[in-house]
Amino acid sequence: MYQTLLTSLDNNIFTITINRPDKLNALNKTVMEELSKVMDEVHDNPEIRSVIITGAGPKSFVAGADISEFVGLNAAEGMEMARKGQAVFFKIENSTKPVIAAVNGFALGGGCELAMACHFRLASDNAKFGQPEVNLGLIPGYGGTQRLTQLIGKGRSLELLMSANMIDAQTALQYGLVNYVTPPDQLIAKTRSILEVINTKAPLAVGQCIQAANAAYGNRPLDTSTAYSYLSGYDVEVSAFGECFGTDDMKEGTSAFLEKRKANFTGK
Repeated sequence: MYQTLLTSLDNNIFTITINRPDKLNALNKTVMEELSKVMDEVHDNPEIRSVIITGAGPKSFVAGADISEFVGLNAAEGMEMARKGQAVFFKIENSTKPVIAAVNGFALGGGCELAMACHFRLASDNAKFGQPEVNLGLIPGYGGTQRLTQLIGKGRSLELLMSANMIDAQTALQYGLVNYVTPPDQLIAKTRSILEVINTKAPLAVGQCIQAANAAYGNRPLDTSTAYSYLSGYDVEVSAFGECFGTDDMKEGTSAFLEKRKANFTGK
């Protein structure tokens, strides 16, 4: 179905593997187009409750963009590339189903930006993170300047952006860029164990958590027809909290709590 992605669905967890190991899984035009399409599949398939994004092979999550595609672009074409890339990563960030990055090896440039677009990140202990675009006379264009600053703070973000230095997995953990560091052979299992817990919770409420948390940073859906595009993060929380009261899952969850039994959520 996809040229550059491998996908599998097991126990409601959908794994997306960027499969260009000979190129260290670099993001080219095809990968970006297929990431957009696969997120549509995530949205449309009710069997998918949560998602893992990772890279093929032990060396690299995504080592960056395919720089050969930058050659010959003018300013307007560069802006269009950034807009398209940001649109794909906004689709990941604003998914109402949890999308977790399992970072195995290098997550540089566009790869670091992809990892940061996910709702949170786990890293193998050989992972390396960085935004080396200034070495090319560029800056990150797929949201990296914004998300890195949101995640680790302005001072640390600017140091990494301007120096092009890489950080290792333990430093990423210290900075709050990743939630856990594991040995490489335990990375996917640890990620799955977290999603297995999340998958037992009310799906609509999980999706509302994502939207409200995104709104804290002004990371709004691109569709400006939605009310959330115009509300503060606190307003989004109020609206989402109220909407939960109209769901079957809320009625089931509260009943199960009061009856001292396990809830059976249906996502309705």
